[in-house]
Amino acid sequence: MSEKPQSEPSITLAGGCFWCLESEFRSLEGIKYTRVGYTGGQLENPTYHDITTGRTGHAEAVVLTYDPKVLPLEKLLHYFFEIAHDPTTLNQQGVDKGTQYRSAVFYQNDDEKKLALKVIDDVNSKKAYKNKIVTTLEPLGTFWDGEEYHQQYYEKYEEETGQEHMRVFFKKKKKAAKGLY
Repeated sequence: MSEKPQSEPSITLAGGCFWCLESEFRSLEGIKYTRVGYTGGQLENPTYHDITTGRTGHAEAVVLTYDPKVLPLEKLLHYFFEIAHDPTTLNQQGVDKGTQYRSAVFYQNDDEKKLALKVIDDVNSKKAYKNKIVTTLEPLGTFWDGEEYHQQYYEKYEEETGQEHMRVFFKKKKKAAKGLY
């Protein structure tokens, strides 16, 4: 997963801390490449320091390149909405608060937008959550790569320390309690 395959489609999603979202998807069969960064804002070439202020309009996001034969986009979106994060909390995931942590699908075309709306309707209809989904659907503008130290952050952390990051540990524990592990 070190180079982005040019022949596979990508989608850009935001759902809180990009470290958390990226690690969720890197473990899925069919994900070929991930890249974290910033999109949805006004500032040219933002840095992590810039977007953490919440004043640039950017969201921490991840580009997911996937094999649609192994992981169709609809299934990927269901995973995003039902497992990867809580799409019912406005501008917040856990302790991370602010518009830079919003839940968003940054669509590239009308087909992606329509499919995201369909999945949102499906998830809301089956009452997967107590509250309705508040994820925004935004046209994908410029995606600015995050700094290199942010890429695959949890994997780097584990390599350096020999243990899982506490956020990974607690997320696995929560999933196990729900029977997802």
